[in-house]
Amino acid sequence: MAVRKGDLEYKLVIVVRDDLKMSVGKLAAQVAHAAVSCSLQAKAKNSGWFHSWYKEGQKKVVVRVKTLEELFELNEKAAKAGLPRSLVTDAGLTELPYNTTTCLGIGPGPDGLVDSITGSLPLA
Repeated sequence: MAVRKGDLEYKLVIVVRDDLKMSVGKLAAQVAHAAVSCSLQAKAKNSGWFHSWYKEGQKKVVVRVKTLEELFELNEKAAKAGLPRSLVTDAGLTELPYNTTTCLGIGPGPDGLVDSITGSLPLA
């Protein structure tokens, strides 16, 4: 569906920890966990945002932070902004220790609101 000028656009951003040096496969799995969790949360709690995001093509962006502390700070900002969010914690079955927090999903939500929290972060 084409978005007309003036219409809100929506996105889901996944913030990954750069300090963990996850393999490509591990990173992909963690990002997928965050995307699914956030999508389900948005569908249940903010269906308007979810359905608009879904109709627009489910835009997803993956960015990075250097530390766990940065991830927690972003989670708090997203909570205060009322955005769907999901911290992903690994089960420890492969390359990371049990209970390692790997990434944070934020959204789907309006682009401007999500960007106010993640817009300055570098792409992963």
